[in-house]
Amino acid sequence: MLKVDNITKSFGGHRVLDKVSFDIAAGEAMALFGANGAGKTTLLRVITLLLPPDSGQVLFGGCPMTPSDLSRIGYLPEERGLYRHAAAGEQAVYLARLKGMSRADAVASAHAWFDRLGMAEWWHRPVRSLSKGMQQRLQLLVTVVHSPALLILDEPFSGFDEAGCAMLCRELAALKTSGTAILLSTHNRQAAAKLCDKTMCLDSPTP
Repeated sequence: MLKVDNITKSFGGHRVLDKVSFDIAAGEAMALFGANGAGKTTLLRVITLLLPPDSGQVLFGGCPMTPSDLSRIGYLPEERGLYRHAAAGEQAVYLARLKGMSRADAVASAHAWFDRLGMAEWWHRPVRSLSKGMQQRLQLLVTVVHSPALLILDEPFSGFDEAGCAMLCRELAALKTSGTAILLSTHNRQAAAKLCDKTMCLDSPTP
């Protein structure tokens, strides 16, 4: 599903990624570890075309990644971003439609996920009125509402309490079973050990 082939990236002569390579198959999850500053977030931004690599390539489904492929990817960045004044349900539908879903399909999928995550009563409420935990659930929801083939998650356990982490592990395991490929950047090694089939550790950047 995803193949990262010899990705190198530098900023101002400072090499952050040095010939990074790995692959993830459908229905497989991989954990990405590394100290702060090791390049994890930079790598995820290269994969999602937010940053160009200096060399190497990213393949999706066996072909070079293109902007049109992003509709089949769910990306949860470390820097969360929700429209605080929009209603939670309206926001989920809007973001699903940006991924190419029809309004009818977006509404149906969003309602299903709201029910699944125990958020049905929050559909019409503005995001600002949600607790931090519920906002985290909504962030997950808008990442998966369009049924992506590949999930890329940057520190997804951040902000969740123990029950929220258990819920997230449960939902990610179910998505993996259904065939979704998952790339997980996290410091939560216990959760990664339960969920992931393999791991990769990025070394600290070269001075």
